[in-house]
Amino acid sequence: MPPLRGTGTGPQADDPEYAGQYRLERRLGSGGMGVVHLARSASGLRLAVKVVHAEYAVDPEFRARFRQEVAAARRVSGAFTASVVDADPDSERPWMATLYVPGPTLSERVKRNGPLRPGEVRRLAAGLAEALRDIHRAGLVHRDLKPSNVLLAEDGPKVIDFGISRPYDSELRTETGKLIGTPPFMAPEQFQRPREVGPAADVFALASLLVHAATGRGPFESESPYIVAYQVVHDEPDLTGVPADLVPLIRACLAKEPADRPTPDAIMAMLPAVSEAGGGEARTAEAAEAIPAAARRTDGPPARPGSDGDKDIDKPRRRRVRWLALAAAVVVALGAGGAWALNEIDGLGRQPSHARPAPAGASWKPWETSVPEDAAGKGEVRAGFCTHTGGALYCSARGVHAARIDAATGKVAWRRPGEAARAGGGTPSAPVVSGGLVHALSPDKRELVALDPATGDPRWTRDVSSYGGRVYHAGDTVLLVAADGTVTAVDGGSNRELWRHGLPGGIKPVFSFYGSGPAYALAPSADGRRTTVVAMDAARGTTSWQWTADGALTAVGTGPGGILYLTASDSRTRVAAVVRYAPGIGRERRIPLSTPLEATSAVPYGESVYVLSSDGGLTALHTGRGVTDWRLDTSVANASALVAAEGRLYFSAADGRLLAVDTAKGALLGTTSPRLARAGRGFLEMMPAPVTADGKVFGAAPDGTVFAVDGRNPSRWR
Repeated sequence: MPPLRGTGTGPQADDPEYAGQYRLERRLGSGGMGVVHLARSASGLRLAVKVVHAEYAVDPEFRARFRQEVAAARRVSGAFTASVVDADPDSERPWMATLYVPGPTLSERVKRNGPLRPGEVRRLAAGLAEALRDIHRAGLVHRDLKPSNVLLAEDGPKVIDFGISRPYDSELRTETGKLIGTPPFMAPEQFQRPREVGPAADVFALASLLVHAATGRGPFESESPYIVAYQVVHDEPDLTGVPADLVPLIRACLAKEPADRPTPDAIMAMLPAVSEAGGGEARTAEAAEAIPAAARRTDGPPARPGSDGDKDIDKPRRRRVRWLALAAAVVVALGAGGAWALNEIDGLGRQPSHARPAPAGASWKPWETSVPEDAAGKGEVRAGFCTHTGGALYCSARGVHAARIDAATGKVAWRRPGEAARAGGGTPSAPVVSGGLVHALSPDKRELVALDPATGDPRWTRDVSSYGGRVYHAGDTVLLVAADGTVTAVDGGSNRELWRHGLPGGIKPVFSFYGSGPAYALAPSADGRRTTVVAMDAARGTTSWQWTADGALTAVGTGPGGILYLTASDSRTRVAAVVRYAPGIGRERRIPLSTPLEATSAVPYGESVYVLSSDGGLTALHTGRGVTDWRLDTSVANASALVAAEGRLYFSAADGRLLAVDTAKGALLGTTSPRLARAGRGFLEMMPAPVTADGKVFGAAPDGTVFAVDGRNPSRWR
């Protein structure tokens, strides 16, 4: 049914009477892109229906943005977001209907009644952290989290308005000079590097929003949005009036560098300890200890305004702010939909490449350490298998259940000894941070231990011997697969069972998870001619989609838009093709290799998939064009798994060398020296894969050495 226009001359004269089948009862509010109306479904369910403004409905750019909002909102389905019921982005007046959430926005609540009480702020923080977790798990970045986009319902806060959200692996980038968001709640990178905004920007906005909820103002205040932009990038936040036990958490979330901010999962893990704290400096210190060191700022608290420490820096800073305010006169505000333009002026824009800081500061130097304390003395093959989270490496090795290493300095913070290596004892696996804890699986795959990331002390232990090593991590959820295919999901933080059931068709799955989005369960048919793929929400146990394809398939990664990349093997288990599957449209594309490969690893990057064979041959297949881009003979047999980052492929050789290859040209960019001399005895079943983070690359050698090199210039590696 086409929307029927109202009559009269007032501001509502252009309002339609219907959106699709829904009769619009009254206005609830108006925003940059459209008007929100109250409506009812045929069953009487109350809905909030957003209808795009008439002048924007004829604009292809705004239609595209609204279509994006609908798609984004549909991808998110959590307890703290408003569920989409219906939508028609192609209507004459595009519209979207979500469940109506009774309650004011946070902005209205603070304006009417003043700041929230401390307990209310803590509950708000917990609800919004969970909402961001769900949003980020769906592969999205909200990018405009602010008080007017948070509804305060009886059962908790609800995040709304995904009008400028983006998939954080999307190839659709912000136009040059155009910033997306609302300045007082934007992160520094949204001003400096708008094309590289990721989930950490939402964490920064969350902290700014919590300061507003607790004090009635933001951590950065000015009547000019341009001065606010300068403050966000350069100044320390004003946290006066914030409950003392929340200050360490909020300060961590307001870190200038995205990598220094905690994830929503870490925030939820921090909050129980924070909420139990009372007031005073002692309890504030206790709350700070509850925040893992990786999520804490280490540069100390800011000097108080007016103190001696400010006198020398305030004068030039004030001059820059005045210059910025004057320069802002030439800036063109776009106004609608939360987008506004800002020239790259006075340090707010992208830094010139020659002026960018080194990954860990100008003084950072490569380092080398050992996971086992006595590896060098014993001369055994005891390689470390590592993962990186929040500025720390967590590593396992034979004889070491887990260890924490400072990623900047290489200093070992703690080690937790494990059983000594024994025949048939298995190979260690890299620890996984799940639910705010460090999960370490014993080499024999019989026991899963969750450790405190700050101290290494055990929080809980689970016997997983009955699962035969079928233990998979999907974010904050641990998936345990029984021999009959029954899956048990366990919360990574509490060890609490979340759900237990089989998968569609009774398949016995192998799970893969790629840092966000769904967990992918793959199960080949008995004859190996078909493979069933099920995408599911690991925390809830619900199925998102299911697909069955020809061949024995193995998932190797995901790409922009939720595209899943897989390899297809022939009857001799050689990789014969690369498969690209787009779940949204159900489209499959298969790119055959000219010659099947005895592959040891494959990884996607951009639109290409890179396959490393057992003889050291490296092949690049472009899945968009369906061609082989290049081949390179690395002469590295039985290498580690490939890792792709920043336009490079990294992998390790059995002699401890770390290699870097250019993804575009297939050229070897650099290699480190071998690190095998001290590993005189034993056999290494599998080489540890390198780890990349913050412009650095971390390698592991058979002698137990873990080392860090600067990823920017592999030609200078040693």
